[in-house]
Amino acid sequence: MATKLYNPFQAFTFDNKTCFLTGKELQSVEEKIQVFPVWMMRAFDLEDKPFKMLDESMLTYKKLQLPCSMEAAMAFEKVESAVERAMQQGYAAVKQLDEQILFYWVAKILYGVVFNEIQVGIRQSVLSGEEMNFSQALVQKFRNLHYMLQAISVPMEFEHKNPYSIAVFPVDNAAETFMYRDEINTLIFSLRMNDFAIVATLQDNGTHAIYHEDVLKQVAGHTLHPIQFEEICARYFYSAYLFNRLPEYTYMETPQKVFVEPMPLNDWTLKPIFDDWQVKTYGQVLENFWKPWGYTLFEIIKDPQRPMSFITDENGDFNVNIELPKA
Repeated sequence: MATKLYNPFQAFTFDNKTCFLTGKELQSVEEKIQVFPVWMMRAFDLEDKPFKMLDESMLTYKKLQLPCSMEAAMAFEKVESAVERAMQQGYAAVKQLDEQILFYWVAKILYGVVFNEIQVGIRQSVLSGEEMNFSQALVQKFRNLHYMLQAISVPMEFEHKNPYSIAVFPVDNAAETFMYRDEINTLIFSLRMNDFAIVATLQDNGTHAIYHEDVLKQVAGHTLHPIQFEEICARYFYSAYLFNRLPEYTYMETPQKVFVEPMPLNDWTLKPIFDDWQVKTYGQVLENFWKPWGYTLFEIIKDPQRPMSFITDENGDFNVNIELPKA
């Protein structure tokens, strides 16, 4: 039986003549889609704004593109239309979106950034004459992300549990807010706009939702001040760094569909899935996320036993009295 899934990492195919999703040869180098949605770039005037790559070079948002066949582009267009409608309506509509649709949308952006980073790396290795050094652990993560993204056009079923965590929050953002972050090494993504925010951790098999269960319960049913969401975001980005497993998946291809099963994260070492939480390191992450409000690391970890937080008040209840700008 012919394989249903395309693996660009096998021959390291990251040119502009091959569809990034299916591996099919393209008729023209003009067959491309944008990594970031056109409607989003136009709404927030992002097209010509700089996007920093890992090597510190700069591209513009509109220069981030993916070679893509017409069939694959149409599949992404369906997802894009559904997400655009929901995001323009706001939190309630985004919350009601099928989680799989949100996964396709987030995964396409994250993998699109990865694809462009690899293309930059290939160009640099050609210019320098040195072989491109690529971590096998990252290859495994990116290959799995690419396989799972192919579910947009290949019938696929995730068995037992979804391989990702996606959380949507209502946030009292200032008008015209657009805050995007990603960390491709840990496959985490966040977006804050309109009256909502999203944080997504890919290939964690849902563990971050369990790890942050307490704070998620504390904020449930409340609209967040932007500084509260940025605190949650800092916790997620730091815990993604502490996540010490390299998830593995089995792909069983049948004539009907591809079945994807996550392998257990617990192993024979009985080592915890997350490394120990270090208050100072977390404080450094939070300081970066709180830059719009100017809080320093010293202020944040003045009491190492109780780092600064805006999520709860002194009684441990959800904090509704925050008199800070909606940055």
